[in-house]
Amino acid sequence: MRPDTPAENVDHTAEAARLERTAGLYPEDAEALLLRAAAHLELSGDRPDASALYDRLLSSAADLDNPHLVRALKASNLWEYGHEAEARAIIEGVRSASPQDPAPWVIVAEALESHDELEAAHETFTEAVHRLLTDVAEPPYATHPLLFGRHRVRRMLGESHDEWDALADTVHSLPITLDELHDPKRVWSLGSENPAELEAEILRLRAELGAYREALSRPFPVAILHWPAPELTELLEAYPSLSSEYPTHETHLATIESALRELASSGTPNLGIVTGTVPSYEAFAASELSSPDDATLLPQYATTLAARGRAVAWPPQQGASCWCGAGRSYGECHGTTN
Repeated sequence: MRPDTPAENVDHTAEAARLERTAGLYPEDAEALLLRAAAHLELSGDRPDASALYDRLLSSAADLDNPHLVRALKASNLWEYGHEAEARAIIEGVRSASPQDPAPWVIVAEALESHDELEAAHETFTEAVHRLLTDVAEPPYATHPLLFGRHRVRRMLGESHDEWDALADTVHSLPITLDELHDPKRVWSLGSENPAELEAEILRLRAELGAYREALSRPFPVAILHWPAPELTELLEAYPSLSSEYPTHETHLATIESALRELASSGTPNLGIVTGTVPSYEAFAASELSSPDDATLLPQYATTLAARGRAVAWPPQQGASCWCGAGRSYGECHGTTN
């Protein structure tokens, strides 16, 4: 499903089935694919089958990349169709595990919030920001929902601003302030007969919708294919005709960075890098009934990896390691300006 496909035009049951089939073809990406399938099942109203997918992941022999996220999603889903006690137990387990990924924290806190457990939601958001953002100079993009969610709950509780709310304000980029977006009295204005009040509320809702669309679009970046040195050596030994695409590994890395900078300067959003492996590429070529030495497959392979959730956002966060894998920070490696 394309990220801009209108929700009303999506057959969520069919999309979930397609993703399950794809997970069978690409077991290394089964976690990401089955999580998306479960999301479609939830949207279709088939919450028991969604829970079955979460259980399938949690009981699988393979190590999960983010088991806490799977548990958090399972808890949120269970609560929606009457299994409150089990959901609460899982939520407490996620909180006790104190994951380093912000996503599980966001899921469980929002589950509490959506069921009017505002004090518990506030405690969860606050615990998360303290654990993940204390002494962090610049909050990573993935942690912004923690700050925004905490700000929203505090507004509903009538709490005054604190230092974390101030930080949320600094990372908020929309023209309408967080205080306006999270004003509990906004809902009252929807019943107003004053055209000016209704128009102002429509503008606020459009701003929120824009923020949601931006967040939803981020997992589907314009991706550039990156080959680590050992993989590129193996690729060229097996398919020497591709050497015209990759004269040297150093040239390959420089081409990636220059291409991404050119795309960024042209205004292209949501840029990313996907890392290829020879077995994965060969499997992709076979699925396309083509030969791996066909250079036209390379951009298609990159797009497929991105759609399977394998892309890493570019440029890296300030202070983060360089995408090339050299072990240095991006600013000291390919992030240097010439």
